[in-house]
Amino acid sequence: MSDKSLTRPIRVLVAKVGLDGHDRGAKVIATALRDAGMEVIYTGLRQTPEMVVQAALQEDVDAIGISILSGAHMTVFPKIISLMKEHGMNDVLLTGGGIIPEDDMNQLQAMGVGKLFAPGTNTHEIAGYIREWTEKEKTK
Repeated sequence: MSDKSLTRPIRVLVAKVGLDGHDRGAKVIATALRDAGMEVIYTGLRQTPEMVVQAALQEDVDAIGISILSGAHMTVFPKIISLMKEHGMNDVLLTGGGIIPEDDMNQLQAMGVGKLFAPGTNTHEIAGYIREWTEKEKTK
């Protein structure tokens, strides 16, 4: 069973990795997750995978959400997954969204990345997915 408390709000780190300077979507998601009752830590722009994982460890998050529009998703997500495994973050969801072709989404999910969301996805769907995944993980 996970050591994360069942009574505290779900904690989500939202991050923009790399040189992608478009953060409107990340801010919309962060606000929607807060409105859904989650605690959200937004790292801001131009984070490295190492910075994201370190922040997630420090903040004891349940989920990491990466917003990516730069086309670097096949580099960023595998690096973050690798770092998460190195740090034993097996009970933390890695999810995200942006401009990611379906074939790439499938490959990333096969590597251990959670569900990825395309632009225009209803924010309730994203919050519901994070809530469902986290509640399932907490009851293991």
